[in-house]
Amino acid sequence: HVQLVESGGGSVQAGGSLRLSCAASGYTYSSYCIGWFRQAPGNEREGVAAVDIDNSTIYANSVKGRFSVSLDQAKNIFDLQMNNLKPEDTAVYYCAAGHPRSEYRVLSSSDYTYWGQGTQVTVS
Repeated sequence: HVQLVESGGGSVQAGGSLRLSCAASGYTYSSYCIGWFRQAPGNEREGVAAVDIDNSTIYANSVKGRFSVSLDQAKNIFDLQMNNLKPEDTAVYYCAAGHPRSEYRVLSSSDYTYWGQGTQVTVS
């Protein structure tokens, strides 16, 4: 049974940093794509960053240069480091695992099967 648990959310001022962690159990990272997604009130869930099965990393244009992901396969932990946060980064952030149908869909939330409960990030 795959379980994903996020932690590390909180409130921060614009320009600040936060680090989110996703702890996985019930599977190995090497067999799934894993990604970070976010959803702000009234908006659709959008992909932020993901690590494909070949360990390639993909970022949404809106976070390139500010966010970075790291994957510790030995500990089954997937982190999202967020720097220079902006108010528009405010959202609930989710960790997810799945098998996107192609490399072009790695940030497509509909291609992911397993989801964490989410953690709130608020930037003021």
